[in-house]
Amino acid sequence: AVVSTQSLVDDDMVCAEKIGTSNYFWCFPSQAVLSRKRKLEEITTEVEGLKKRKANNGAAIEEAKKLRVEGAERSELLEEIGVKEKMLAAVTNEVLKYKECDPEFLEQKKKEILTSKESINRWTDNIFSVQSWCKNKFSIETKTMCQNFGIPEELDYIE
Repeated sequence: AVVSTQSLVDDDMVCAEKIGTSNYFWCFPSQAVLSRKRKLEEITTEVEGLKKRKANNGAAIEEAKKLRVEGAERSELLEEIGVKEKMLAAVTNEVLKYKECDPEFLEQKKKEILTSKESINRWTDNIFSVQSWCKNKFSIETKTMCQNFGIPEELDYIE
């Protein structure tokens, strides 16, 4: 109850007063209405300020567009940017072709291969354990079990 009461006090929805050794909490109905009105006025003022700022920025952008001179130098620079972007795309594609030779990529693949080998050997060990258990519990031959469950007879650990 203390945590929820404190959160109400922090949100200015409830007033708190310490009198002696007791804490008293209260809230007048009009206080909540006034708090909401004050918050609404703050938000409305903020929205109006942002609308004015947006209008000013829009006007500044339009003015800057009007003042911009479409000269030969600017068009040359825009063309150069286009050429450089195409060159970047071509170089990026070229780099992607040789990604398989990247040392980091190769190291990652080696780790994946090692993990795969460990997983394969773990499952192979599980298969051998089940075969051994079935052989001891039910007197089933390993060859018969391999035939019934489609396990290749040459199954062995990977080195």
